[in-house]
Amino acid sequence: MSKRFTLVTVSLAVIVAFLVGAILAGGVARSAVTAGAPAKAARGRPGSRGAVAPGAATLVNFADVVERINPAVVNIDTTSRGRDARRRRGRTAAPDSPDPFDGPFDFGAPRDRDAPRRGAGSGFIIDADGSILTNHHVVDRAERITVKLSDGRTVRARLVGSDADTDIALIKVDGENGLPVAPLGDSSTLRMGEWVCAIGNPLGYEHSVTVGVISFLGRKLFDKSLDNYIQTDAAINFGNSGGPLINSRGEVIGINAAISSRASSIGFAVPINGASSALPQLRARGRVSRGYMGVGLRDVDADLERSLKLTVDHGALVQDITAGSPADRAGLRPYDIITSLDDRAIASDDQLIREISARAPGSAARLRLVRDGHDQTVTVKLAERPARDRQDTGDPAPQTPERGKSGPDTLVLGLNVRDLDRQTAERLEVPRGIKGVLITRVEPMSSSFDGGIERGTVLIEINRQRVESVAEYRRIARAVRPGDILTLFLYTPDLDQRQLKTIRVEGR
Repeated sequence: MSKRFTLVTVSLAVIVAFLVGAILAGGVARSAVTAGAPAKAARGRPGSRGAVAPGAATLVNFADVVERINPAVVNIDTTSRGRDARRRRGRTAAPDSPDPFDGPFDFGAPRDRDAPRRGAGSGFIIDADGSILTNHHVVDRAERITVKLSDGRTVRARLVGSDADTDIALIKVDGENGLPVAPLGDSSTLRMGEWVCAIGNPLGYEHSVTVGVISFLGRKLFDKSLDNYIQTDAAINFGNSGGPLINSRGEVIGINAAISSRASSIGFAVPINGASSALPQLRARGRVSRGYMGVGLRDVDADLERSLKLTVDHGALVQDITAGSPADRAGLRPYDIITSLDDRAIASDDQLIREISARAPGSAARLRLVRDGHDQTVTVKLAERPARDRQDTGDPAPQTPERGKSGPDTLVLGLNVRDLDRQTAERLEVPRGIKGVLITRVEPMSSSFDGGIERGTVLIEINRQRVESVAEYRRIARAVRPGDILTLFLYTPDLDQRQLKTIRVEGR
């Protein structure tokens, strides 16, 4: 009995020892992986890049990144003779560019509009001889630019060139060599959720570092065509403008440029690829010249395809043409669908805009398009893209429904319209060639309201059927049934722009 008891006891002890050892070994292995140590199996696997097992995370150490990049970040102070009274007039609450001449960095006496104005921002060195990237709005109209380097020295800088359309500027500190440089990355490889950090001079606190993630890519803020902002929740404040947005590898992938006036955790940066492509022109000419056709475009989506019975499901659909523009001279028309540029397929309006803008004014662009179901080829000689006025940009004011009862013509679309007489057309400055009815009311919670239709716009066509009178509108509207998808061709007097909008009709 004693011998059996001894064997049982020894056996249990061995089993317990084995289990304890296995648990301890598993805990150590998990700790090592979590801390970022490469797993042994991955290290020896052919073709492996040292990746850890699924579910394990490699920690990002931004302390090392900041230690390398921070010396290349500079503070920028600007001086101007006075404030331009046109700046920011009439802007609604919207994502704004942090303006160096507004807010806490407007040091001039508020009652003396002619006194010198001082502004502040950030920048980063891209060449050891003192070339610095920053925002256009940081140095716009500045008569003196002063740069404070990371070693404490304050030196004068000169403007080499700037581009208001993409809000970038290149300045230069002369007589310097061997300055620390911030390496530039590739913003086309970014992914939402990727960790980034921002360095700058927010509210005068030099070389402040904030960390966050990329919240969105390709955000449109001011110009619906060229804008391609990176959105991040890394804190960006006044004075961060022009500073670098940096990835976990220590590369600059954006230039911090704007913040939302509605939230403290929504900031925007210009992708570094756009700045890099503009650098040669900024250095050579001081400005950026872009190709221009003079068309308003939109994507081809499923609703548009169904309502207009389109024969293609991709491309850039022409919804407006500027009078006298290259597109107008080449004979482009509304509803044309551009499917290729010089035999390169076009998937979206953004792609076409980027490719046309990258071309030199005066060059020819061969467009393949679909017009009324038939393929055509048109050659457009590009002009130079007009400079953008950034003063009056911002989110549109929220639509306030006009009070009043629905008229008999409201029907299932939720619109009240009236004939566009000559006096109203002249008051709204509607071009003579545009015929339609004026939308006087959009019923709340109607199909049109949900589709973004606004009162004060001129309705030209519904599903390519002309609407030149209230009678024609009523005839078309009465034939509409719940579930139909309609494309409305509209003219917006405030924007002097024609555009297509689709609505999905719901039952009343």
